[in-house]
Amino acid sequence: MLSNYQKAYFLLSAADVKQLPPDEGIEIAIVGRSNAGKSSVLNKLTNNKGLARVSKTPGRTQLLNIFVLDETRRLIDLPGYGFAKVPLAAKLKWQKTIDEYVNSRASLKGLILVMDIRHPMKELDCQLLTFCSAIKLPVHILLNKIDKLSRGAVAATIKSVASLLTGYDNSVTLQGFSALKGVGIKELQTVLDKWYLYNT
Repeated sequence: MLSNYQKAYFLLSAADVKQLPPDEGIEIAIVGRSNAGKSSVLNKLTNNKGLARVSKTPGRTQLLNIFVLDETRRLIDLPGYGFAKVPLAAKLKWQKTIDEYVNSRASLKGLILVMDIRHPMKELDCQLLTFCSAIKLPVHILLNKIDKLSRGAVAATIKSVASLLTGYDNSVTLQGFSALKGVGIKELQTVLDKWYLYNT
């Protein structure tokens, strides 16, 4: 039997919030720095290697990519941010698009924030967390690429990041993850099931 997430299919790419489907139902968005492995997380979650395009060149996701789970639930892949080799004008446009989307969509119920566990809590990550805290939007952080570190280093980093999250007013949760190995997938699905109201 297919999981709720294996049913996901691509609907459209939008260059602007105005091009999105009607603002109803439940949307969860996935966001993160361009080199955090966001597309790989999406593909592992949906068990579909071709769903989100994985690029060797970070910063390729420049549009809002909309994936449909069913008539009332959508998964939104937001533009990656913060990669140094992208022109400043493009960076600013992506940042504006993310801010506008997060601030304006009534159907948005939570954000999955993907970070490379070797480079967590960069300036733009912290800005986004502050922004979400101000509008009381729940955030679940995936510290991706735990397969690149020893168990001890993973545990120490998770503990360190958790201590930094106490200053935010909204619900911020945290887990280790490996899109490569599939570690942490059940934990992620549990969070998403709650946000999508699959268990009610």
